[in-house]
Amino acid sequence: MSFNAFHEDEYEVFDARLTDGRFADLDLESFAIDTQPDAPPEGERWSSWDGATHGPKPRPDWVITDLGAVETDLGVLKTGKEADVHLVRRWVPGSADRDVIMAGKRYRSSKNRLFHRDSGYLEGRRVRKSRETRAIRTRTSFGKELISGLWAFAEFETLVRLWHEGLPVPYPVQMSDDEMLMEFIGSPDGQAAPRLAQTRPAPDLLPLLFEQLRDAMLRLAELGWAHGDLSPYNVLLDGEGDDARLVIIDWPQVVDVIGNPHGPEFLERDTRNMCDWFTRRGYAVDEGLLFGDLIAAATSRW
Repeated sequence: MSFNAFHEDEYEVFDARLTDGRFADLDLESFAIDTQPDAPPEGERWSSWDGATHGPKPRPDWVITDLGAVETDLGVLKTGKEADVHLVRRWVPGSADRDVIMAGKRYRSSKNRLFHRDSGYLEGRRVRKSRETRAIRTRTSFGKELISGLWAFAEFETLVRLWHEGLPVPYPVQMSDDEMLMEFIGSPDGQAAPRLAQTRPAPDLLPLLFEQLRDAMLRLAELGWAHGDLSPYNVLLDGEGDDARLVIIDWPQVVDVIGNPHGPEFLERDTRNMCDWFTRRGYAVDEGLLFGDLIAAATSRW
């Protein structure tokens, strides 16, 4: 008898005993097979740190790099045209002090993005191959995939640079294919800091906030950049009173003020959007003066 035939006969005998009830008292659950042998002991998944592109050093103490850490998606914090932002908790099981909430920005695929907004922002950005440049210009399927990648990695690389420069931006923790994890601006219980547009700061706080904004925009201009879509909806107000600080978010469309022929227009629009908000809140600021200072800062390196 062959080996396979022997085991087929044995299986038939065992199956017959199951059928006629002779193994009725057998605990079959003890023979259950784990269908997810690599799943973490808690949480939805293992930490996504391994294999991702990491943020700048020195890293803040709250960044968890342990490969034994786990993660759970706590839900959507914000939806947008190019990406949705989720709350992501990462922690080390059994460690009470290794637990953090981050913001996870998940970019839409090329099939679900609005590419008509990209053309003005992308001028002045370069890719290494002429084929890729043509694909982006003609918006082929390949070109749209390239644009999606440029959009996501441009934001990550911008945040890395700005964090190094000390500008008020969230710390970029890591970047994977379609998600960027970054510092969550808000309270430890997951309450996000409000957008500036949603707030009504006390009159005596407005001059302090404007100086924070002016300083950030000037330092950005000295690097040759404009945010490109700056408004009170892309600025968070973190903290209260004298401890309040502005944090600027949403950087994928960052513009080279000199390299992009529309750069000065984007910079002027950023200036107008922010100055209008302060004026409406009762603190009149000179839009023309600020724009002039920003243009001077942006061209000083040439």
